[in-house]
Amino acid sequence: MTEKKYVLAIDQGTTSSRAILFNHSGQIVSVGQYEHEQIFPRAGWVEHDPKEIWDNVRQAVATALSKASTNRHEIAAVGITNQRETTVVWNKNTGEPVYNAIVWQDTRTDKIVKELAGDEGPEKYKKVCGLPLATYFAGPKIKWILDNVDGAREKAEAGDLLFGTTDTWTLWNMTGGVNGGVHVTDVTNASRTMLMDLESLSWDENIAGDMGIPMSMLPEIKSSSEVYGMGRKQGLLVDTPISGILGDQQAATFGQACFEVGMAKNTYGTGNFMLINTGNEVVQSDNGLLTTVCYKIGEQDAVYALEGSIAVTGSLIQWLRDNLGIITSAPEVEKLAESVDDNGGAYFVPAFSGLFAPYWKSDARGALVGLTRFVNKGHIARAALEATAFQTREVQEAMAADSDVKLTELKVDGGMVANELLMQFQADILGVDVVRPKVAETTALGAAYAAGIAVGFWEGEQDVIDNWDEDKRWSPQMDEEERERTYRLWKKAVTKTFDWVDDDVK
Repeated sequence: MTEKKYVLAIDQGTTSSRAILFNHSGQIVSVGQYEHEQIFPRAGWVEHDPKEIWDNVRQAVATALSKASTNRHEIAAVGITNQRETTVVWNKNTGEPVYNAIVWQDTRTDKIVKELAGDEGPEKYKKVCGLPLATYFAGPKIKWILDNVDGAREKAEAGDLLFGTTDTWTLWNMTGGVNGGVHVTDVTNASRTMLMDLESLSWDENIAGDMGIPMSMLPEIKSSSEVYGMGRKQGLLVDTPISGILGDQQAATFGQACFEVGMAKNTYGTGNFMLINTGNEVVQSDNGLLTTVCYKIGEQDAVYALEGSIAVTGSLIQWLRDNLGIITSAPEVEKLAESVDDNGGAYFVPAFSGLFAPYWKSDARGALVGLTRFVNKGHIARAALEATAFQTREVQEAMAADSDVKLTELKVDGGMVANELLMQFQADILGVDVVRPKVAETTALGAAYAAGIAVGFWEGEQDVIDNWDEDKRWSPQMDEEERERTYRLWKKAVTKTFDWVDDDVK
């Protein structure tokens, strides 16, 4: 028998699909990564091509294995982590998607959401699923596809269509697709659909019925760490156990070893996502946060979290690059922001997809305010970075109000944590230390741990704790008066984005 040296994590993200090989110490051995097209058919609509995603996953796996000069015989297990809420509906007989994947940022379901809310309002299902009615979640996206794609509803009611977030789409294809593909999701992803009862961890037929979604479309809900199936015969991972699934933010929480009640992490990616562990208790939010499943390891009880979701952070930097052209690559934004001493009075509220936590205003739109002739592109770059830190403070304040837990430090991960100017400003505006781990790819790492624990490659959570190692810490340097002045102006800027979309805005 060849020694099992590695666990492979597939990170199917919003902008790219990656395959990352980890060794037993939780260190990165190799990476394969391929970006996919961002499709914008009209304002507020965001789509991906599911077939392109599947092709890229396969290429990424091949690249990661090739770079490490290894193959399936040395891989103990595969874990999947994914952009959550992004909705794929496909024909189970042909494997063909009936429509592009509708991405979590997409706001086309605004009217559906309002119709579902009716007189009961956006919190109609919140006690059951922990989520407000919002365009963010998968359930209304499924309804839109069934209502708007020719023949889709008829096929769904005949039992021919399957739904999945991108973890399910990836797993189904990896385990054989039309030839016996496994149609499964885990509790963390199911908890982002609006269709799962948080207490029973099962699909709620009443909510699915309200949305007109046949139960036959929905995947089986499993834990985050168990063997779901084996790699398909014609792939590179033949008979390799696929044994971990976690939505990307829950995976990062697991990878950051946030296993105790009150431990929190913040991921800086396309958007920002802060989660705080609330233990085995479902804690409902009174302050605009989401109640979500954090993870469930095998037969153990589910662990829950409160989450603050911010739609636009890293994607604002992409926007500066792709739409305005004031930088040519994302890392350049730090140098440009460092060319000025402060934001010059400019505040950038990137409500491109409305505002998520703690406001949940789908009719908000982005605003750049406080402009004078003094403001230059350096100030705009700085304001864009600061927007990430300000939005994080808003979420942190909501968490403190809901959980009665005072934040003492913030563990951070994701692509933007390489930006040291941002990390220092984050510490300044929060007034607590910000801590970056040595392995910043904690999303993929969390999925790897879940998969490895299921097959005994790691024994359990203690191995995750033992492998976690601090890389750098930023402590607050801003005085209290300046902190509160800048935050007050930010809050004022946010109000300028409210209620922008009228009924006649397309």
